[in-house]
Amino acid sequence: MSLLASLAHRALLALAATVLAGCSTLVPAPAAPPATPEVALQAWARVLDRFVNERGEVDFAALAQERADLDRYVRHVADQPLEEMPEGAPRLAHMINAYNALSMFNVIESGIPSTHAGTAKITFFVLRKLRIGGRELSLYAFENDVIRPYARARQDPRVHFALNCSAVACPVLPRRPFTAAALDAELERETRAFFARPGNFRIDAAAQTLWLSEILDFYPEDFVPLPAPSLLAYANRYAPQAAPADFRVRFTPYDWTIANSRGRREGP
Repeated sequence: MSLLASLAHRALLALAATVLAGCSTLVPAPAAPPATPEVALQAWARVLDRFVNERGEVDFAALAQERADLDRYVRHVADQPLEEMPEGAPRLAHMINAYNALSMFNVIESGIPSTHAGTAKITFFVLRKLRIGGRELSLYAFENDVIRPYARARQDPRVHFALNCSAVACPVLPRRPFTAAALDAELERETRAFFARPGNFRIDAAAQTLWLSEILDFYPEDFVPLPAPSLLAYANRYAPQAAPADFRVRFTPYDWTIANSRGRREGP
């Protein structure tokens, strides 16, 4: 995707968010009992441990049948005002966990679709609103109006490699929650793991081209000019092997297929 196409893609979603605001649907928060932050996070940890595999895929069918822990955590996300969370790592870790859980919850509440591609992307990310800290927000608004500005204020785009929208091309969903105490190390781990995957960072020496995940093309202003002079320079910080500085950058088409462990195609 070219920069122009990337900007057009984001403009379409933003336009949809504005024009179709009156067509949005509020996905009700689960009728789960309130829980303390500690109990809620323990419930989210059990969801990740029981229903997510090492590839970051979710057994959505099984989770839909045993969703008490997910509902408990999503209810906590609905009730916990973000502004009451301590600044810095505690708030950012909470927002990352909340986004990942709400994406999973939204897949189930949407009937476990096969993909986010096409118009399904607008429905899933823009038109379906969820309760987050007492507010009604779409996943698009939560990411672009809340999480990204918070991370950008700290010049730390590593958050992009922790947010999981339940699609195959998304960063792999870890099987443990993000934590305030170790968030810096966890973001570093996930960023390095992201660029270690050939689908996200691939050097084509013959064509003098570096292929990157479209995530960097979706949000170039989060990476350039701060904290790096170019997307290639940023990716080189974390990749196992650096690409030559004069290589051109192209982007691998995003796979919006739902990362459903029961729907995974066999093969490498």
